Amino acid sequence: MRLDKFLSQYTDYSRSQIQQLVKAARVTVNGEIVRKADNKLRGDEQVRLDDQLIQAFSNRYIMLHKPLGYVCANNDSEHPVVVDLLAVPRKQDLQIAGRLDLDTTGLVLLTDDGQWNHRITAPKQECAKTYLVTTAEPIHHDVISLFAQGVQLHGEKHLTRPAQLDILNSHSARLQIHEGKYHQVKRMFAATGNRVVQLHRESIGNILLDSQLAPGEYRPLTETEIQEALQ
Repeated sequence: MRLDKFLSQYTDYSRSQIQQLVKAARVTVNGEIVRKADNKLRGDEQVRLDDQLIQAFSNRYIMLHKPLGYVCANNDSEHPVVVDLLAVPRKQDLQIAGRLDLDTTGLVLLTDDGQWNHRITAPKQECAKTYLVTTAEPIHHDVISLFAQGVQLHGEKHLTRPAQLDILNSHSARLQIHEGKYHQVKRMFAATGNRVVQLHRESIGNILLDSQLAPGEYRPLTETEIQEALQ
């Protein structure tokens, strides 16, 4: 692989910017300053930019605690986006596995492994997602059986899939669903005459949001978590 291609793939610099970095003697290969951006690499060299080692990365899997006010997208003209919270190279290449609304907080997964993303988000996979819900009005106990049977949402032809609702107190509950219709949790409670005022996602599949992550913080998934998401 050419040096400029390697650096453009594993940093946020463009090929033209990399040529300028090379001319400025800011790039070394195995400790030697390189003079040509098109130098060929065998694959076992140590490439450094400003003395920082640039490593090729394999697929990336990231857990993010999404705060309020961020859009689950790579770009948006009106609001900040979740990838703005990440200090990683090539963050625009990351896909969002399970989006959340602007006013919803909690677990978001990001990856550049398209197959892994598909196995989590494809409707036929029925990956469980668990939410902590706070409502404007008291939650009646008959909502438990209603959600277990399926709810008729406005504008939908079919009932929602069976969902598990655990009432925590008069105005809060934990809800687990196995699909991801547009604004589904809010629409389910709206169908009961109630309104969601706070919504927080706690888990996707078997991956739980790390309690040590403050809103806006993130960390790589462990190998166990990567595999657990698919179970």
